[in-house]
Amino acid sequence: MATFIRPEHALSAGLRMRAAMKQLNTERGKEDLIVKIGIHEGPCLAVTLNERQDYFGQTVNIAARVQSLSTSQEIHLTQPVMESAEVAGILDRAAIKPIQKEAALRGIADKLVVYEIP
Repeated sequence: MATFIRPEHALSAGLRMRAAMKQLNTERGKEDLIVKIGIHEGPCLAVTLNERQDYFGQTVNIAARVQSLSTSQEIHLTQPVMESAEVAGILDRAAIKPIQKEAALRGIADKLVVYEIP
């Protein structure tokens, strides 16, 4: 898990990670290394214990569940992330058309609108 101050930073990092993984697989001549990315935005509780920082809360749980929707090399975003003008700008500049879906996530009462970034 990684944390970012702004959702557009998370998306930019995710797009770069996905491109780097594709390049690495191409160089190796295999498609066995994968990256699955889920991005959600919201408050959480940050705790430092034994010189290690960890995060807790519903935001963290939703991010983990959204990540589990992804298959090889996919990125999924939640509605709050997609509402960012900066995120929309990144997707527009990259000519990426998000695919809207509705997902039932384990441990989350209501279905959420999520977006697959192809």
